[in-house]
Amino acid sequence: MEKFSFKKKYGQNFIVDANITKKIASLSDVTKNDLIIEIGPGGGALTKELLLKTDKVICFEIDETLKPELDKISAKVIFKDFLKVDLLEIIKDYDYDRLFIIANLPYYITTPIIEKIIDSGVLIEEMYLMMQKEVGERLKASPKTKEYGSLTVYINYYFDVKKVMDVSRNVFIPKPNVDSVVMKFKTKKEKEKVINETYFFEFVRNSFRQKRKTIKNNLSEYNLSVVENVLLKNNLSLQSRAEEIPLKVFVEISNELAK
Repeated sequence: MEKFSFKKKYGQNFIVDANITKKIASLSDVTKNDLIIEIGPGGGALTKELLLKTDKVICFEIDETLKPELDKISAKVIFKDFLKVDLLEIIKDYDYDRLFIIANLPYYITTPIIEKIIDSGVLIEEMYLMMQKEVGERLKASPKTKEYGSLTVYINYYFDVKKVMDVSRNVFIPKPNVDSVVMKFKTKKEKEKVINETYFFEFVRNSFRQKRKTIKNNLSEYNLSVVENVLLKNNLSLQSRAEEIPLKVFVEISNELAK
């Protein structure tokens, strides 16, 4: 890969430390009967480690100039933009026990990729995703912290999220300007019971639309008496900010409003 011309438009940063790829591959309990999806395999360093766990590995790579390098390994590589593929259609003929997604994600499309996975309808056991440290902090943030936002609520509705590994910027070529983390996403077997998911997500976004403003100000077009009743039950008020409100309370308010 030393002669490879890295493309900034694809957010390419390849891991060059074999210890790191081995450690990432070891984080999950994947067996030979499981299927792994890898997004953005790059030069295939992580892919080779994943293939030691199962031969059922599907990679999505947008950069076709990497084909000579990726042809050297036995994974199935699909040279398409992951954001545009029909994931259900691609995996329907595979016989497997559990599905894992393990990837070093391009920083600039981390959130769209996770949203794509959620919207695909594919049943995932776990994901191990490397991303910019700042984004990882937002995804696992707790209420009453500055990192906690609508994205936190959205992701935690679907997954239990935790940081499993720090990754220094020094293990990449080219070296990015920030450090990375590997986050574990465990699909929730039982999500919160939401009456109307579309309404719920819009309600959460509106709650956070101006983070420094109170719920009363951000939700002025909603039935504030209903909102207030639920907040008071949970030791909060209309003067609270969205960053103080846990997922369960957002669900409760949304359900009351959607009745």
